[in-house]
This record gives sequence, structure tokens and C-alpha cells, in this order.
Amino acid sequence: MDMLAKPVHYYRHSYDSKGRFSSYWHQIDEAVSLTPSHFLEVGIGNGFVSKYLKANGIDVKTLDIDYRLSPDIIGSVLAIPFPNEAFDVVSCCEVLEHLPYSEFKNALTELARVSQKFVIISLPDVTTSYRFNIELPRLKPIKKLVAHPFHRGSQHPWDSEHYWEIGIISYYLKRIIKDLRSCGFDIIKTYRVFEFRYHRFFSLKKI
Repeated sequence: MDMLAKPVHYYRHSYDSKGRFSSYWHQIDEAVSLTPSHFLEVGIGNGFVSKYLKANGIDVKTLDIDYRLSPDIIGSVLAIPFPNEAFDVVSCCEVLEHLPYSEFKNALTELARVSQKFVIISLPDVTTSYRFNIELPRLKPIKKLVAHPFHRGSQHPWDSEHYWEIGIISYYLKRIIKDLRSCGFDIIKTYRVFEFRYHRFFSLKKI
């Protein structure tokens, strides 16, 4: 397939910023830490993560609704064309915000269905936060993100890409966590990427 036929924004230098590569690192780190034999990536993006995981001996299948990205399978997160528990780990990063929030639980249910145990997701988070980075001689660096205790969300205008983001009015973190748990997930951990705080990760385990 001609590279020019692919969605251009995934291959712009301005898109793949230093911070976004930090987010890729976390996608890879979360996946590798769970030692999967069979891994599904929903939303292939520029293919960096899946290529890296494949090069490290993990059996990776990719799924995307956009045929131009050359996924292994063309399909929707709302109807994943694989049988129940087909994969050890399923990853879906920076995808679900492209769907109306009314479809959020439906997508989570599908991700849980095709996973044997673990699901990794990341979502955009615009909650106001402060970044602290302290480095002193002979001490381990301290890096910490602190959310504003009185963050006030704003309305999120439709931008032709994201229907919603964590931290805007009606979509605060507490609601997201509540809905994740209602879909049968235990939240192992959630965090924002220090170098790219716009991305929040959730490491989930099926109950």
C-alpha cells in the first residue's frame, strides 16, 4: 500500500512529538509487563507499538476500522471479530474518545469479552495538573504530577475527532472509574504520563 494513501497526520513530525513517544513507551511497557502470548491492539495508529512488540517475539494481532492503516483485521471496537477470551492481553489506546460516550460501556464490554484477563486502555485527560521534577545529587529523581484539587471542567466543542475527554464537564475521572468497574474491571493502576500528561493509562483486570 502506498504510504501517501495512509492518514497523513499519523506520520507528521508534529504528531509524533517527544511526549507522544513517551506514551508509546508506556503502551509497550504495560504490554510487556503482562507477558502475553497472544496480544490484540485495537487502534493501530502509525504501527510503532505493534511492530516493536512483534520484534520482541509477541504474537500480535491488530484491529482498526480504517483499512488505510493496514491492520491485520478491519473492524470496530464495538464488534470485535474474535471469539471470547482469544487474547491474553488487549490494548486500546487513544481510541474510545473517538466514539460518543454512550458507546463507552459497549466498547469496554467487547474489550473484556475477547481478553482472558487483562485490558490496557489510555484516554485523553485535560484535568488541570502541576508537574514537579526534583533532581538532587546522590538521590533518585522525584517526578510527580499533582492534579488541581479544584479543577473546573469546560465544555468540549466537537472538533471532528474527540467526542469527550477526561476532565471536561460531565466526564470527570470519578465517572470513568465508576463505569470501568461497572463493566467488570478491577483497576490495577491508573496514571498520567509525566512527559505527556494529556494521556492517562488504565491497567485493568477482569473480575
